[in-house]
This record gives sequence, C-alpha cells and structure tokens, in this order.
Amino acid sequence: MKELLRLWSLFRPYRGWMIAGTLIALLTLIANVALMALAGWFITAMAVAGVAGVAINYFAPAALIRLSAVMRTAGRYAERLINHEATFRLIAELRVWFYRHLEPLAPARLQQYHSGDLLSRIRADIDALDNLYVRVLVPVAVAAISAVLFFVFLLLHDPLLALSGLAFLLIAGVVLPVWSQGRGQAPGRRLAEDEAELRAAVIDGVQSMAELTVYGANARQAERVDALGRRLIADQARLSSDHGITQAGVGLSASLSLWVLLWLAIPMVHDGTLMPPQLAMLALFTLASFEAVAPLPQAFQLLGRTLAAARRIFAIVDTDPPVVEPTTPSPRPERFDIRFNGVGFSYPGAATPAVADIDLEVPEGTRAAVVGATGSGKSTLFNLLLRFWEPDAGEISIGGHSITNFRGDDLRTHIAVVSQQTYLFDTTIRENLQIAAPAATQEAIEAACRVAQIHDFISELPDGYGTWVGETGVRLSGGQARRIAVARALLKDAPILLLDEPTEGLDAETERSLMQALDRLMVGRTVLLITHRPAGLDWVDRVLVLDNGREVARGDSNVIPEATQGALLRDAAGAVA
Repeated sequence: MKELLRLWSLFRPYRGWMIAGTLIALLTLIANVALMALAGWFITAMAVAGVAGVAINYFAPAALIRLSAVMRTAGRYAERLINHEATFRLIAELRVWFYRHLEPLAPARLQQYHSGDLLSRIRADIDALDNLYVRVLVPVAVAAISAVLFFVFLLLHDPLLALSGLAFLLIAGVVLPVWSQGRGQAPGRRLAEDEAELRAAVIDGVQSMAELTVYGANARQAERVDALGRRLIADQARLSSDHGITQAGVGLSASLSLWVLLWLAIPMVHDGTLMPPQLAMLALFTLASFEAVAPLPQAFQLLGRTLAAARRIFAIVDTDPPVVEPTTPSPRPERFDIRFNGVGFSYPGAATPAVADIDLEVPEGTRAAVVGATGSGKSTLFNLLLRFWEPDAGEISIGGHSITNFRGDDLRTHIAVVSQQTYLFDTTIRENLQIAAPAATQEAIEAACRVAQIHDFISELPDGYGTWVGETGVRLSGGQARRIAVARALLKDAPILLLDEPTEGLDAETERSLMQALDRLMVGRTVLLITHRPAGLDWVDRVLVLDNGREVARGDSNVIPEATQGALLRDAAGAVA
C-alpha cells in the first residue's frame, strides 16, 4: 500500500489525463453493454410484434442502437488515444524523475550496483509502472462504478436478479483477482529480479567476450544465461497459466450468472411480470456486463510485478546522497589554490581508513603529485576534492573557501580531469570533445587536439572529426583515447587540473608523447597528479608520498623513500606486464 500511495503522488501532474481516460473507458463500456441489451430487446420485440401482428415504433430503439455503436467505436479510439498519451507522458516524466535522483548518487552510491541492474531499473522497472495506471487503476475504477450502475439497473427489474448478478460479478471481480494477486506476488517479484540479473549477465558476457574466449569460459557463461532465461520463462509460464485459469473463471461466472438469471426470470415471463423482450435484454445485458470485470484478474496479477518494480525504483531514490548540498549560493573564488587540512575518510564498511590526517597545499599555478602504491589512498583524495564523498575529518578548500560551501556542479566547473579510464561515448570524436564545451567551434576543437597531439591522427581518418568511436571508444587505442581526454580538458579550460594515472597502461613512447601534451595543458593551471609510477614526477613542483592512506614523505621527487620507490616500480612493472 505504501508503494501505491507513493506512485499515486508521482502521478499528480497527469491525474487530469488519467481521470479523462477512466471516464471515457467507463462510457465505452456502458455503450457496449447498452448496445448488446438494446439489440436483444429490439430483435425480440420485433419478433413478438410480427407474430402478434401489431405495429411497433422501431425508430427510437434503432437510433439508440446506432448511437451506442458509434459511442463504443469512438470511445475505444478516444480511450486508447488518451490513455496512451497519459502513459507516455507519465513514463517519460518518471524516467527524468528517476535520473534526477540517480545523478546525485554517482559515483559513490552507485558502485554497489551493476550497470545492467541500473539499466533494468531505468527501462524495464519504470515501464512496468505503467501497468498501475492502464491495467490496474483504470480497470478497477471502471469495474467498481459500472458494477454499481449494473446492480441498480437490475434492481429496477427485480431485487433477486440484482443480487444474483452482483454475486457473480463479485466472484469474477473480487475473488478471482485476489486469488490471482496472491499467486502472482512471488513470480512478479522474481521476474523483476531475474530480468535485471539476466540483463547484467548478458552485458557481462558481451563486454568480456574476449576474456571468456581466452580462458574457455564461454560455455559456463552461456549456461548461466540459459539458466536465468529458463527461470524467467518458468515464472512467465506460471503467470500465463494463472491468467488462463482466471479468464476461464470469468467466463464460467458469466455463464452461471446467465443461467441463474434465466432460472429466476423465466417464471416472471410466465406470470406476466416480465415481458419476453425484457428477458432477452436482461440475458444479453448480464453477459455483456462481465466485460467490466474481465481485466481485473490480470490487473491484480500484474500488481505483484508492478510493486516489485516500484520497490526497486524507490530503493535507489531513497538512498541518501553521499554529499549534502549547501542551501546557499556557491562562492566565487578569486584564486585557485588547493589545500587539504587534516583530511581523513573511511569508505562505508571498511575496517581501516582510506586516508588519515592528510595535509597538502598546492598554490595557484603550481604542480603537485600524490604518489604511492596501489591502494594507498591516492584516488580517494580526488574523490573527496570532486565532492563525490564527504571527508569524515578535516577540511578541503579551494581559493580559501571550504568545498562544503560549493554545490557539486558549481565546484566541478572549476576542475578538469584526465583520468586513467577515459570514457568515450558511442558517437563521433567531435561530439565526445564537445561534452566539455558544447558551443566549441571547429577551430577551437582542432586547436585543443593539436596541443594534445591527436589532430594529425584524426585528420587522416576518412570522416575526420566525424568518425564514430564506438561504444566506450573501442575503435581507438588507449593512447589515442587518452589524448582525446587531454583535448577535452583543454576545451573545458578550467583553472584546476586533476590527472589520475594519465599514463597508466601506455608504452614508453606513448607515455612520453602524452606527458609532453600534458605539460602544455598544465601551463598556468593548478595541477594535482596522482600516480604509482615514478614517470612524470620531474614535471611537478612538490610530491606527497602515501602509504596505506597516511603520509610517509613530502618534498620533491627525491624524497620518495627507497622502499616506496621500489613499490612504485613493482606496481609499474605489474601494470606493463
């Protein structure tokens, strides 16, 4: 119930569309039932009049039959038009709403989720929420209102007829749906989970196809995907079977309701309290009235899948962001020096702190490096500086202003990053570069690429800057992708530059060429470099050495202790290997 109330609150902007769709669906149902009932009465009345040889006014009933037919046709078209419009608007808004809640959680809170799982929540789970409106709320509202109207209509003819009709409507519209919901809760929950797990397994299999092939693990991965698929199909088969049973139950209820009505009404015809045309009208009316409750069993069966999807969505939305944004405007620093003062931080669930009591000052326009073996806390300092995480102790400031006074987006406008894992979108080189500066001209793009020493390579491509790089930039080498990242940082033209292992995984020649490009990029900027390799330290003014999250030395590159130097060299050798 809690999930239903939260979803209903999200539907607030579209309740007008939803009410309109429900009313049109109700009118369409009434028109269809009226068409069947009037047709039965009209045909029987004409036959009785013909046998008796009496005249009958057929203009009024014929006009009502035509009106009902037109209303049914127009109503079904209008119902689908309005309900689809409301659904598409709702789904689009829900995706934007979910993304707005998702964005503040990245990257810190999203590290525990697989990308395939997040994709499943954004796509499949939000798509499942439209069942609540189209297949649950509308049918339930239409069934409830129409059942009351149908009961009143039968009550005008005879109380016993009304009670018998209502009893079978309740069996088909309440008992069967409740049974269907109970049967559908567990499969619906498993469907939501298995769809996400299957999508993650398929993504893993595709992205790691080379590694699976090399190690002969293709068959195991295929078996895992197959097992998930079979489990998914088994739950879908169970739901389909239950749906068939409930539809048969609705049909049986309609037939029994007709049989009871005839059993009660035929004696009324014999004693003259009910005319023969009325008997035909009530018989067809009874059969047609079950159209109101026919969708309910499936609606309540889908409710389990819908609520499971809602819980998965709300589990993300209710996650507390790792950083609390200030309510006041962000400061506008006049200088861009960086200062870490007694900074400490522990990741959630970690037994030991990632960094502890870190002091570092990088004056404006100078270059500093944070070095240490893998796992020494270097990347944590970047995450803290970018406000992806909040320090547990100490303070980080830029230009004399604590970064806690900056909104995350405002803070990051002053910072450009060249990371060891350059992400390129599945689009052109030009559009990947314009992420940093959407309004950048072709001349500015080419100038940045010349500094990054990648322009000549791009110019030699058949499509030049319009070349499609493929998913995650698979059509480019690591060095080429890294140079595009450098050009992207140049286009952003931020006063602070963060370099996160920029030469990781590159050969010596590519590394040297990239460092030359980075040297040009660093001119006039406050630079903070993190690395576990000795290469590049001669480009910086000062060095901070970390080991297990704590400072062990500071100064220039000569202060690196021999033991730490050896660890760095071993890390570098391992990376090359």
